[in-house]
Amino acid sequence: MTAVTRCRATCRSPLLLVPREMADVDRLNVDNVIAKLLEVRGSRPGKSVQLSESEIRALAIKAREIFLQQPALLELEAPVKICGDVHGQYYDLLRLFEYGGFPPEANYLFLGDYVDRGKQSLETICLLLAYKIKFPENFFLLRGNHEFFLLMMFAKGKRRYNIKLWKVFTDCFNCLPLAAIIDEKIFCCHGGLSPDLHSMDQIRRITRPTDVPDQGLLCDLLWSDPDKDVTTWGENDRGVSYTFGADIVSKFLAKHDFDLICRAHQVREVFHCFVRRWNQKFFYLIQSDNNSSLVILLLD
Repeated sequence: MTAVTRCRATCRSPLLLVPREMADVDRLNVDNVIAKLLEVRGSRPGKSVQLSESEIRALAIKAREIFLQQPALLELEAPVKICGDVHGQYYDLLRLFEYGGFPPEANYLFLGDYVDRGKQSLETICLLLAYKIKFPENFFLLRGNHEFFLLMMFAKGKRRYNIKLWKVFTDCFNCLPLAAIIDEKIFCCHGGLSPDLHSMDQIRRITRPTDVPDQGLLCDLLWSDPDKDVTTWGENDRGVSYTFGADIVSKFLAKHDFDLICRAHQVREVFHCFVRRWNQKFFYLIQSDNNSSLVILLLD
């Protein structure tokens, strides 16, 4: 069984490659890259994986091409396993696959925030991109709000590879899908709802590649948070986007005929709160060592 997109989007921004980049993509052996990244299974957490700069560049370029071939709003079919923040915890990601099944044994949708905080952001994003390239119709990645931080690490020289990779990762992250709908009933995004979101077509029409603006629909999809202490819209302590209450969630679900919202972006304690108080209409999916426990939502 496969989780497939019901529609495709035409690439609006053709990728112009210099000869060196074209050669990198042509030489990319994604099976070999995946094998390298999985060699550390069973090792003590923290052992790094050495990929060449050309392999990393080719992963980002090829994945970008696939992201643009698929819609900004993915429309998927179950069964699919939905996973939240990984935050550079590479060995947690391996543990997640050991629990849920390594692709293509299972279909996956990740909700963003693949990097930052953990010490192995590069291995984490490379394995996810490699699986996206290998299984484009079974493995899906949404945009989070922390992908920017990997770019900053490259810019500041805080990772094992130099700033030459900054541009290709910028281009790749700016093309990630922004939200997903599963079986027409489950709305998935990294952050939350937006006062500017009135129709799903608004998400479908977002042109990629795109930076994340300081306000508006795209910003809110990545940054907004539910808040049990507000009923409509409120100020967000993050200093960006909004908080929203139970009334907003109920109206959103009714308007779009959804049963459930899945998002990441916050910690486990809030997950318990909203599942209990909001009649199981809101789920948080978080995965990151020392930040929260592993939660995977299985949809059959």
